[in-house]
Amino acid sequence: MVDLKQAALEIARKTLAAIDIPSAMRRKLARAGSFILVNGAQFDIAPFHRIYAIAIGKASVAMARGISDALSPDFHAEGIIVAPSSAENVPPGFRHIVAGHPVPDEGSFSAGRAILDLLATTDERDLVLFLLSGGGSALVEQPLDPGVSLADIQQLNRSLVTCGASIDEINSVRKHLSAVKGGRLAVAAGAAMKITLGITDVPDGQESALASGPTLPDPTTVRDACEVIARYDLLSKFSACIKTRFENPDSIPETPKAEDPAFARAEFQIVLGRDDLFHPAHHAAEAAKFIAVCDNTTDNWPVGRATDFLLAQLAALKKANPDRAVAVIADGEVSSPVTGNGVGGRNLAFVLDCVGKIAGQGIAVLSLGTDGIDGSSPAAGAVADGETLARAQAQGLDPADYFRRSDSYTFFQKLDDAILTGPTGNNLRDLRILIAE
Repeated sequence: MVDLKQAALEIARKTLAAIDIPSAMRRKLARAGSFILVNGAQFDIAPFHRIYAIAIGKASVAMARGISDALSPDFHAEGIIVAPSSAENVPPGFRHIVAGHPVPDEGSFSAGRAILDLLATTDERDLVLFLLSGGGSALVEQPLDPGVSLADIQQLNRSLVTCGASIDEINSVRKHLSAVKGGRLAVAAGAAMKITLGITDVPDGQESALASGPTLPDPTTVRDACEVIARYDLLSKFSACIKTRFENPDSIPETPKAEDPAFARAEFQIVLGRDDLFHPAHHAAEAAKFIAVCDNTTDNWPVGRATDFLLAQLAALKKANPDRAVAVIADGEVSSPVTGNGVGGRNLAFVLDCVGKIAGQGIAVLSLGTDGIDGSSPAAGAVADGETLARAQAQGLDPADYFRRSDSYTFFQKLDDAILTGPTGNNLRDLRILIAE
């Protein structure tokens, strides 16, 4: 008999090792003379007077180190790194700012001001490299209206991330209040040449979801933001300051669109993306003798709908291969509204929702955030199998009660099935592994 939980954990471990940021930067970035090479694209940096780098996100330090190593010794970049924690390996010439995540803090406001001040000094002779990874939406903030306070933004973010809205819906609201989101950093850099390198597994065409798209044209409108607020009945949950603005949407400036001249000298490249997450997970599953398929259908789905769909996919794969162990690999994020005061996150909630659905079966389910942190918990995620429900009931634990109280971490911590990796410095969103023998 295969230990399905251990098999799922081993696939996850190998996947996380394969998407290590420093090694990925060395694989994906190169320099030939005065040309920087990214995914086959070539950028000549010789004509530029100055090179600045703005690194934002959970992988910001590693990305800044990667670009510094690629430029050295003939070229040099200076700039700003914004990360959720301190680091010792900050490249020379960079200012390191520690800021808040998942809720912006004073460091986030300081970072926003510092970046805007630096970009204001640039002109057509300068190259600005934007290095973006997950978490940037909270880590860097500066209100478009100086009358909006940090407390206002914090209340806004808490309301948005707990209402069950998708990341695109959340971004459509906060972009329209921000001086740094929704293409506005590209506008702030004005005439400078701008190259954005991203680490994200968002689908093609949705790149503006990364860090709320600070350097890309914004596809959303003020009207979209107002529709999201109405859909989730959010207006009453906002501070009076922000509520007043959305009650008078004509007063909110629209975000820059594709025709804005700021995007005439702008490039965007994914350094580490969805395939870089799927491929090692798929290979690890096959190496463990599973017939594996990858599925990204459930991105942004409600958690219950996503678990039902992926378990059905697993059952169909098993039916087609009755004599083999099978695996379904999924990525992206699911929507899990906060309905209680417990400790948890969407990955823990996903696995908790599966506990009753897989009870008594030869199935294991794992879900984790590749950044190593899931929601309000210290865990990356959790793993469960067909015996988890019986083990929980033996300890007097009711999965439905813990789910209702948004206390998924406590449930799995009591069973020793929470996955604790610590911060990984990565963020290719979430990885889910469902296996059946």
